[in-house]
Amino acid sequence: MPSRKKTTMFASAFCSCVSSFVLICAVLATRQWVSSEVRFTRTNTSVTISLDYGLFQGTCEQFVEAGLQVSKKTFQVADSVSSTKTRSTNVAIIVILVLSLLTSLLSSGFTCTNTVSNPYQTFLGPVGVYTWNSVCGILILLAMILFPVNIEAHSLSEELARGCSTSLQRHINSKHSYGYSYWLMLLILLLNIASVIIIYFYDHARYSKKKEQERPIENAPKDVILF
Repeated sequence: MPSRKKTTMFASAFCSCVSSFVLICAVLATRQWVSSEVRFTRTNTSVTISLDYGLFQGTCEQFVEAGLQVSKKTFQVADSVSSTKTRSTNVAIIVILVLSLLTSLLSSGFTCTNTVSNPYQTFLGPVGVYTWNSVCGILILLAMILFPVNIEAHSLSEELARGCSTSLQRHINSKHSYGYSYWLMLLILLLNIASVIIIYFYDHARYSKKKEQERPIENAPKDVILF
């Protein structure tokens, strides 16, 4: 059985990993990733399309210059995107998050195993926890970079806005505000870092204790040598 200190440290890391797993599920399931207001010109007037969407689904509303509001409409992101570049980037983000979900699950399994037992294989110990948490953190960071790139550089909101209305002409401007689903990924990244730090402190303390026990006898106190 593992020591009480090891159980406590790995149990703390396990809680961080499970929280990370739950948050990734929430990020994939929710659609509060970004809110955009996209303005276009139409014959003798201007139109503002208000969008709220995530990776899979979203809603849009249309406002004309005179103040007329068209009823809210729900759309599927994959069906509303026409550009290959924006579609492939969106799919890549989904795949990355699914992979991060799997690595987070593996991290949870490794920390749980070390909480209740002492596995013989080195990779099942701290090394495995470092590996899977690091991979998960890198994947989350990559998703956080790719999503704004898809909006700012690939004009994802403009494409979705054109799919929500007809007869739109010249694009005037766009304003974007990232929602809590996007910023949850920052919390996931911090949880992965916290897991690595917890296990590092345990591993460092164990290594220091081991070196202390292996020190040469000449470094021992004189009364111990005489005894």
